[in-house]
Order: sequence, then structure tokens, then C-alpha cells
Amino acid sequence: MSAIDRAGMIRALPYARRYARALTGTQAQGDAMVADALRQVMAQQFPEDTTPRAILYGAVGDAVRAASTGPHTDPAGLTLQQRMLLLLTALEEQPLTAAAAACRISAAEAEAELRIARDGLRTGVTARVLIIEDEPIIALDIQELVERCGHSVVGIAATETEAVEIARAERPGLVLADINLGAGGDGASAVARILRDLTAPVIFVTAYPERLLTGEAVEPAFVITKPFDPTTLAVATYQAVTRGVRPV
Repeated sequence: MSAIDRAGMIRALPYARRYARALTGTQAQGDAMVADALRQVMAQQFPEDTTPRAILYGAVGDAVRAASTGPHTDPAGLTLQQRMLLLLTALEEQPLTAAAAACRISAAEAEAELRIARDGLRTGVTARVLIIEDEPIIALDIQELVERCGHSVVGIAATETEAVEIARAERPGLVLADINLGAGGDGASAVARILRDLTAPVIFVTAYPERLLTGEAVEPAFVITKPFDPTTLAVATYQAVTRGVRPV
């Protein structure tokens, strides 16, 4: 590969990590898949019009499929391929044709599979959710979206201290946390304290996802970018709940 291609791959790595972590449910497994995928693609040739992100998404999918030993469907009945399509189109904001290529299927097949997957979101599992967000209007918007996804909100915390108190009292099954709580503290710190005595998946919300996807430290498995639309939140909450794992 040329130097330009290598630079493009480096820029694409945070997005590949987000996709792989969300797909596998853990930072460690997701980052391992990205490392394997990167080794594979650096030894191959691709058409000039293929973007680094598209190459990595496809290679990550290949690695996850090869390593998959569990059931063919998740607790709500979606297949691995359907979950891949949901994550690629919603979380990674890829067009249908690019998502289809990454899944090694035709656009027509991807469209049909994605329709089934979106229907599955509406009949999937639900969770009791704690929202950590210091902006009241944003918090209420998130609450509305979460409830439209079929989940129930057990509390909204504007500060780190309040988040910990609500988590201890309510024992939520999912935590949705902003990173920056202003004068109220730090969302990541609040989550770290909550997870000392509670096992629950966590979705971090940030305007700068690449800062949480370096692969150099303990980082979250589920990250969505502000601003986000209802489908992105629905896909992220569904994947977090059905994977049933901690965020790292």
C-alpha cells in the first residue's frame, strides 16, 4: 500500500474500533478483531475507489464471522449479519451499498435483511435505563427516545454524585452517559464508580468519539456520536442490551 493508503487506514481505525466493539460487545475482543483485520488488509490490494473505512469494515466483519462460535441468532432473533447491517447503517452512517459490500452480500439482499432487522428492534428486549446528562432539554429528549425504543427510564442524573446514588438505588440494566457533565463532574468517572458494584452495559455519548477509540487504554465498547437520531440510539441500546456485557 502507498503512504496515502496507510494514512487513510490510521484515520479509519477509530471507526473500525467502534464498529467492532459494538458488534462483539467488548473493547478487548473488538480491538483484537480490528488488529487481525488490519494485518489482513495491509497485505492486499483494493480498487482505487475503495475507502479505508469500507475496507476495514469488511475485514472486521470477516474476522467476527470467522471467530463466531455462539448461536446464529441473538436473544431477540436477529442474525449476526442483520446486526452488522444495523450497526453499519445507523452507528457508522454507511449507505446501504457500502454496508452490503462490507457484509459481502448484494444491495438487494442487504435491503431485505435490514428491513427484518429494523422490525426486530421494535420487538426486541427491553431494559431499565439510567440517563446521565447535565443538559435538561437534551436529557428529556434522550428519555423520550429511550422510551420510544421500549425501555423504561429509572432516573436522570445531572451530576456524578447523583448518577451513583440513582444507580445504587435503582440497579439499572443499562446506563446511557454523556462524557462532559460540566460543573457536575465527569460521566466516565461516574460510570467507573457505578460499575464497582453493578454489572450493566454502558453507552457513552460524545461529540468526539475518536477520543474514546484510541485502543491505548480501558475504553467503552458502545459509543454514539452527538447529535444522533432515534435509529442510532435504538440500534446502540439494542446491541448493548442483547450483548449483556460490561462496556470494556
